[in-house]
Amino acid sequence: MIQTADSKTLRRKKIPLSQWILAIVLFLGSFIMIVPFLWMLVTSFDWGARLNITFPPKIWPEEPSIRTYEVAFTNIKMFRYIINSIIVSAGVIVVSSLSALLSGYALSKLRFKGASLVLLLALSTMMIPFEMTMIPQYLLFSKLGLLDNYLAFYLPALNYAFGTFLAKAFIDQLPSSLREAAILDGAGEFTVFGRVYLPLCTPIIATMIILLFLGVWNEMLWPLLVLKNAAKYTIQIGLAMFTYNNGINQQPSIIMAATAVSLIPVVVVYMFLQRYIIESIALSGIKQ
Repeated sequence: MIQTADSKTLRRKKIPLSQWILAIVLFLGSFIMIVPFLWMLVTSFDWGARLNITFPPKIWPEEPSIRTYEVAFTNIKMFRYIINSIIVSAGVIVVSSLSALLSGYALSKLRFKGASLVLLLALSTMMIPFEMTMIPQYLLFSKLGLLDNYLAFYLPALNYAFGTFLAKAFIDQLPSSLREAAILDGAGEFTVFGRVYLPLCTPIIATMIILLFLGVWNEMLWPLLVLKNAAKYTIQIGLAMFTYNNGINQQPSIIMAATAVSLIPVVVVYMFLQRYIIESIALSGIKQ
């Protein structure tokens, strides 16, 4: 009997055991990662969890209420600290990304002696812990009169060695013929970079934005050192202030509410840009 094409398509395909195992492992990993986040959200809306958090976690608050968020916003200046963190993060992202892209383009397309050595020296700075350079940086900015100033965040951002490495690796895959053609047309290096290569670097720019935003948004030690005026505090310092604010540290649901609010910008940025991470890794470049 001749088997038709339709009957072949209807034949049930067997899923390999390895795919089942992979799916189960990924599901368990996702479950483990998302449970603490969901627990935080449920607790943040539970007015009954002011004194203690019940265990095991509940999927619905015992006393649903938004009063926890009202208390969180009335005890510290949440909006002010969030805006301050956005200002700091935006400045660091612009400075670091531009510095990394320019240096990555130079190391990739401008052939000069010592390029490999320059990249090696830049990457070697990543091996030095921040705690070792923290005090010298603090003393330097103190002498320059830049304490309690957002320039104390922007100037160190010029050295973004990891971003330089990412940018160079990405631009290496873009054809050099684009630069040669632009130069033959009379374009300078900055024009070549800004009009030819920069528009092609969208995936790696998005990747750097996510990495930088997460790092700056969650940073607490350096802001705590350089910021003296409470009006300039970032969100992480604001969250830490709950510990010293009228016993709020003993009310878990309110702390969870403040933490949930502080995570909103991070989730928004990640949702809009996360696809570019995969694209920047998977992109093999334009073939010449």
